[in-house]
Amino acid sequence: MTSVGLMSEATLRLAAFAGVLATMLILEALAPRRLRVLPRLQRWGTNLSIVGIGALVVRLLATASSLLFVPLIAVAAAVWAGNRGWGLLNLIALPEVLKILLAVIVLDFAVWLQHVLSHVWRPLWQLHKVHHADRDLDATSGLRFHPIEIGLSMIYKVFWVLVLGPPAMGVVAFEITLNATAMFNHANWAMPEWADRWIRRLFVTPDMHRVHHSVHRPEHNSNYGFCLSIWDRIFGTYTAQPRDGHEAMTIGLPDYQTERPASLIWCLRLPFVQRKGMSTPNRTE
Repeated sequence: MTSVGLMSEATLRLAAFAGVLATMLILEALAPRRLRVLPRLQRWGTNLSIVGIGALVVRLLATASSLLFVPLIAVAAAVWAGNRGWGLLNLIALPEVLKILLAVIVLDFAVWLQHVLSHVWRPLWQLHKVHHADRDLDATSGLRFHPIEIGLSMIYKVFWVLVLGPPAMGVVAFEITLNATAMFNHANWAMPEWADRWIRRLFVTPDMHRVHHSVHRPEHNSNYGFCLSIWDRIFGTYTAQPRDGHEAMTIGLPDYQTERPASLIWCLRLPFVQRKGMSTPNRTE
């Protein structure tokens, strides 16, 4: 994939991002699942600002790549590995379409594993709890990750790309899928129950992922998936429904049930503020 191809990839991702976000916000307005507890515009401003800063971090990684031996951007790393024959899929003769599909599946598992690690290893949890501190869930919550976590996540994905050796288009497909499903499964949308029941057999739905944002620790430590729901079923981390019901359940972290999680400065500072209590990882009730 040439530099022109990388520019086209960025345009494609931006178009998919804008389209999915707009669609989810419309569905949330037409059929909301829950009442909001924080001011919408302030939350949106904070969440979208966080993803904007995260995009700058990724841009810095792209710039740093020119000074290093290995690119620090997943798509560029796939091109780099392909040119050198690195990675498992570059050593196996398979149809391109199958390689792309395998890339999406394996990288989805890699993100599931990263998500689990973010809940059990304190340094990662300090960053990840910015995402969990949000007291409302909607499509913008799927974008709310601390900029440092965004940078570390990209480097983590580069490692998997170098080991797997997927086609560049496989990484593009995965990145678009990851962004789209993150906005979809965080959406405050009352999906019809029959649709949720069937779709969650393979894919993560809003009702399934909402359980993961419960203040109750056993629920909080379940349903880690973003796209495929099979990983939680396979590894025993699946919870079907929240014990308090979707309308009555409390979302967020017990220590931060205030208006502060809607503040941008507060979110950026949160990982560096040490606090005892149930905001620590892997604590049970």
